[in-house]
Amino acid sequence: MSEVLQVDWHEGVVTLTLNRPDKRNALNGELVTELSNMLRSLEDRDEARVIVIRGAGRDFCAGADLAELERIAEMGHEESVADAQRLGSLFELMRYHPRPIVAVVTGRALAGGCGLATACDLVVAHADAEFGYPEVHLGFVPAMVMAILRRKVGEGQAFDLVTSGERISAERAFELGLVQRIFAAADFEPRAAAFVQELAKRPASAVHLSKALLYELDDLGFTEGIARGAEINAVARATPECRAGVRAFLERTRGAGQATSSQTSSGQTSSGQGE
Repeated sequence: MSEVLQVDWHEGVVTLTLNRPDKRNALNGELVTELSNMLRSLEDRDEARVIVIRGAGRDFCAGADLAELERIAEMGHEESVADAQRLGSLFELMRYHPRPIVAVVTGRALAGGCGLATACDLVVAHADAEFGYPEVHLGFVPAMVMAILRRKVGEGQAFDLVTSGERISAERAFELGLVQRIFAAADFEPRAAAFVQELAKRPASAVHLSKALLYELDDLGFTEGIARGAEINAVARATPECRAGVRAFLERTRGAGQATSSQTSSGQTSSGQGE
């Protein structure tokens, strides 16, 4: 097992913990590589239904490691592009991964750490969590996450976030669409775990197809998107999970209808006898 990335399994949930608490889980080349390798290894693991990314210690991830920043300053153009693409490839891998990926954020998610959270499909935040893209203060640009950020919050809000460098609260991040759930400090861990476990209980094929279609629509026009939706709909209908779910729903509905009819009939009989 890697020292910088802990892996834990529990009832279909795979938790990947950034394990550099002394560095506030700052991203370096080793950690990015380990994350990428682990995500690839989980692509064909049916028992992995949901992937969680979180940080050890107080913070989710405070951005790039200072040693990495020093090295970046001395890189040539081609080496710099290749280095940046490593993080970009991780974000792309996350977006097209067949499993839903959930960021569980406590403490600070800043710069590349905020980018990592943004690249996840869903973000669950501690009420005291803090988000932000402060790179502009260093003359830097959060370029690798920009394609995802503008889709999540819109162009205007994305521009404001990356040019102001402002740190924002979990509540503000929720308002912008960066965060999907906020849980209070008193019961954060059990509620975050319950949220993830509920997602893991959903039919895996439906979750996977929903994620795939949602992001595939980026490259399609409206009419093409509707046509692609029809294809995915047909694929979903043919899955064992869908067929079993429809049968169970129909049985419950018919059972409820028969019970209601029986109660009505019984009530009418009693009424007649009373008269």
